[in-house]
Amino acid sequence: MSNWLAVVISFVYVFAVLGAAEGLRRAFRLPVEFTRKVVHIGVGMWAWGTAALFTDKWFALIPPAVFVVLNYISYRRTLFAAMEVEDKSNLGTVYFPIAFAAIILLFFDISKPLMVAALMPMTWGDAFAAIVGKRYGRHHYVLFGSRRSMEGSAAMFVFSLLSAAITSLAFGAQLDVAIALGLTLALFATIAEAISPIGLDNLLVPASGVLVCFLFGGLPRLALAG
Repeated sequence: MSNWLAVVISFVYVFAVLGAAEGLRRAFRLPVEFTRKVVHIGVGMWAWGTAALFTDKWFALIPPAVFVVLNYISYRRTLFAAMEVEDKSNLGTVYFPIAFAAIILLFFDISKPLMVAALMPMTWGDAFAAIVGKRYGRHHYVLFGSRRSMEGSAAMFVFSLLSAAITSLAFGAQLDVAIALGLTLALFATIAEAISPIGLDNLLVPASGVLVCFLFGGLPRLALAG
């Protein structure tokens, strides 16, 4: 498959996710906080498509780079209603594709498994931290001005662990390696999410993943085949 075709498929996929989220919002009167997470997970899972379809990282960077611009326009003009909240202090939708692009840039030529694994805590952990924390959060704490719940942080850890470990196994890692990477990513990601000011978790969580993946990539026994 050509890289240009992969770019086209990327845009088709992301706009399909946005369209589905908007359709759900209108059909079932779902709150934007929920459909925003649908978009968050759907777009984050395109890390798998990026790994599978692209052979050149510079082409792979085109979709997230374009969505940095489009998401900023949406942030200002509510272009994509399914993912925009009223709180304009939250630039999380803009930070998300920035983080996506940075991880592609760093890991695409080193290890695609690590590239995908590094994005999973942001994709699944961060989304379920918000969903569980909002619905079931009862025990709250405040760090650096951000209010979190123990329940949300627990969800962050569990879903980060599961998504990263399953990703590692899917790419052929041994079980002990997958568990070790998943646990470490989950721990760092949960700490990063807990201390992140509003919206910045979409930068700090993947940044923690980058730190962990460089550590694992530098250890021959734990490095995942790319």
